[in-house]
Amino acid sequence: MSHDYDLLVIGAGSGGVRAARVAATHGAKVAIVEEYRVGGTCVIRGCVPKKLFVYAARMADTFDLAPSFGWQVDARFDWPTLVANKDKEIARLEAAYVAALAKPGVEIIRDRAELEGPDAVRLVKSGRTLRAKTILVATGAHPFSPDIPGKELAISSNEAFHLEALPHSILIEGGGYIALEFATIFAGLGVSTTIVHRGERILRGFDDDMREGLEAALIGRGIRIIYQTTIKALRRAGKDIVASFSDGVDAPFGAVMFATGRVPNTAGLGLEKAGVTLGERGEVLVDAYSRSSVSSIYAVGDVTNRVALTPVAIREGQAFAETVFNNNPIAVDHSEIGTAVFAEPEVAAIGLTEAAARTHDNIDVYVARFRPMANTLSLRSERMIMKLITEADGGKVLGLHILGHGAAEIVQMAAVAIGMGAKKADFDRAIAMHPTAAEELVTFKSPSYIYRNGVRQG
Repeated sequence: MSHDYDLLVIGAGSGGVRAARVAATHGAKVAIVEEYRVGGTCVIRGCVPKKLFVYAARMADTFDLAPSFGWQVDARFDWPTLVANKDKEIARLEAAYVAALAKPGVEIIRDRAELEGPDAVRLVKSGRTLRAKTILVATGAHPFSPDIPGKELAISSNEAFHLEALPHSILIEGGGYIALEFATIFAGLGVSTTIVHRGERILRGFDDDMREGLEAALIGRGIRIIYQTTIKALRRAGKDIVASFSDGVDAPFGAVMFATGRVPNTAGLGLEKAGVTLGERGEVLVDAYSRSSVSSIYAVGDVTNRVALTPVAIREGQAFAETVFNNNPIAVDHSEIGTAVFAEPEVAAIGLTEAAARTHDNIDVYVARFRPMANTLSLRSERMIMKLITEADGGKVLGLHILGHGAAEIVQMAAVAIGMGAKKADFDRAIAMHPTAAEELVTFKSPSYIYRNGVRQG
């Protein structure tokens, strides 16, 4: 049976675009099908616009500190200007993605694709059926909204980027990355912000010192956090939305946002019809080389529900193309991945948390808490936290956790050393760059406390 393409990619997000480009570079005939915009969640309505909004929100901190450095600032914020400039940048990035695909000869098909078999895809709009030797599913994920009365009144992160005006107040349900980042954004732009979270503390899976430190910082910035509570119903009351909570309380807000996780985009793709095995959350189950249960169908990125981070999707797309189209089998190592939460203050981490590390073996823990230099001329008391976890007696670095300005930038570079198996002595050899916050990581003299046989000492 003849095939139209060597590779057909469904979804033009970060993972799909990288896979398509690399495969085409290796000589494959490639098409990529996208029903919305090229660039995917990260570029269009995720990482990039979110970080731009975070920058906007952080300006308030700069203006707040300015008088302590002798500046008098009369600042006013205009939401439509921010949204318009964001849209302009996203359009530029999308055009760059399109050009990057065109350069190696990837065909872009603006349509919705549905699988009809292990090598066949039907285009919904045109009605055409395309055949490919290999199919890559890279459709990402979408925001999950609880099935409650009035759920249509709430927004998700998708709609937050396109609000016509800022609400006077907002309720955000969730305790993870997206909830905390948008709480930072809205609060920084002057919106009265409340977080409601079903758990006992924000940022499940992060080190406890980071969780506690960020919680204190958010509260210090005027963000209200309600724990062990959920939204049971929403209803319209004039211009406001009234939220009914699980504890029996009702309260009005200018807007309500769900940041309660994301679900793989597999519904309606025909995956089951093609024989592809899905997991409990609808994710495509794949092996170490991103191959599904059907030998000709692969999947990368959030649709696999492995590690839902854009750089991971890109690495998986690269590895897939090298494996299938360059006879260079590569399995992506998901064990040592740095991550960042662009709240204010920022949180970044790589490796084991203290709770996880102490169950493995004897460990040393180094902790520094201090006021950033930028705050010292002001009355601001917010503190930065740096935490280094190593094997006992100056052994291998097991984890690095930072709360504060520039945390992600510091951890990104430290990740290189940690990935190479750096020990405490390797950090000690580096001469401090003064005055910097990161110098704390190379000037720890002795552990703040240690664990021996699972028991904390000191």
